[in-house]
Amino acid sequence: MASSTIYALLLLLLLPQLAAAASPKPTPWPLQFHSILFVNYSGSLSLIDLWYDWPNGRNFNIVKDQLGKRLYDVEWNNGTSFFYTLDSNQECRSAQLEIGILRPNWLDGAVYLGQGNIDGFVCNVWQKVDFIWYYEDIVTKRPVHWVFYTGRSIHVMTFEVGAVLEDAKWQAPVYCFEKKDAETDPKKYKVDVGYLELEPERQGRLRGSMLL
Repeated sequence: MASSTIYALLLLLLLPQLAAAASPKPTPWPLQFHSILFVNYSGSLSLIDLWYDWPNGRNFNIVKDQLGKRLYDVEWNNGTSFFYTLDSNQECRSAQLEIGILRPNWLDGAVYLGQGNIDGFVCNVWQKVDFIWYYEDIVTKRPVHWVFYTGRSIHVMTFEVGAVLEDAKWQAPVYCFEKKDAETDPKKYKVDVGYLELEPERQGRLRGSMLL
């Protein structure tokens, strides 16, 4: 009887570890990919042409608001970002953030929530530091959808693994460097990644999780 009780207690202690080991892990992002994203933020709609290039330390979001202008957002792994237009207004803003682009395994440590249906796909679902809920197709392991705690909802329309944008397209225009009085507040624009919308506490927790 005593041995049975000890075995039962040991089993209860090990169950959380066994469950964690059995839970699916989010697939790391490919080192390079191109994706078209549909974004809905409280009814404000936009399309994002996303180019992710980890080997070269850069990330490019080309954002087109519904019936609005096109914004180019180039982010570098040293924390430097440029937000600009290519129209006659020649708008440009820059920012220096404390972290660079998302690393491929930035979802490490996310909590598995089970399976759910989104956009017609059966997905595994994870939550990362009360910041993002991430949906991945259980068959293809491709991202399908993610939503930030602010309500910004991202739907993945295409996902091209290995696609690379030519180097010349990554260069911010010359007027980004000529305007000495250029603003440096990235909140001037609606940055899609959602990081800039975080309160300081969540920013710190996300930074820590990304740098592990």
